[in-house]
Amino acid sequence: MLADDRRRRIYELIREEGSARVSDLSEAFAVSEPTIRSDLEKLERDGLIVRDHGGAYLRGLDTLVRTQTLGHRENFAQKRAIGRAAAHLVHDSDTLILDSGSTVTELARNLSNHRDLHVVTNALNIALLLGSEPSFTVHVTGGEFKAPTLSLTGDQAASIFQHVFVGKLFLATAGISFESGLTYPGFSDLPVKRAMIRAAKKIYLLADSSKIGRTSFAALGGLSDIDVLVTDCGIDAESRSRFEQFGIETIIAATAEPR
Repeated sequence: MLADDRRRRIYELIREEGSARVSDLSEAFAVSEPTIRSDLEKLERDGLIVRDHGGAYLRGLDTLVRTQTLGHRENFAQKRAIGRAAAHLVHDSDTLILDSGSTVTELARNLSNHRDLHVVTNALNIALLLGSEPSFTVHVTGGEFKAPTLSLTGDQAASIFQHVFVGKLFLATAGISFESGLTYPGFSDLPVKRAMIRAAKKIYLLADSSKIGRTSFAALGGLSDIDVLVTDCGIDAESRSRFEQFGIETIIAATAEPR
């Protein structure tokens, strides 16, 4: 792996997890600790992270938590459109798992006109959004708090899904490709997302088109795990056709705001 690509993936991991230790990064990327320290020095000079004893953390992380702001704000118009389109796939009295992340949060913002939803989520911001709806039942996982996504993660968060089965999962991922399947920048969410997939009858992947053809750091699962992809009009015709060959229905969200 070239140095620039490694640094990009290190930053993606820290951006997702909030922090990382030099020893863990050294093992994950199969390079020496001095090499990782050099990478972190470069990322700090670029204003992306802050180095700390034995590792680094995301710059501005404390502000994100205090303001309850999600860090992933790129392609926000597309994410809003995907959230609106995904809300049309939810019906009154549905049982749902809602993953964490900015796109699934946009789905949650569009559920207020529904009734009697039963929701399980690891996202604290989504729980707060939906918990004010009197007809909704909202269950929150336990687990370790992950600041950049305002979510709970790890084995404890995954364990609740051993005891539930829902009709629909709305899942997020960092990359989706025909070669690598579903990929993610960090490790801690992998057991949670895999447990979510096992606990749902139908899986909807919410992913803006910039994630198609992209490969992130850690393998999450194969394309066979997905029933429906909800994306934006940036998807090309060839990719859409290939998803359909995999048996994945593709829904294209209209970016224009409804009147």
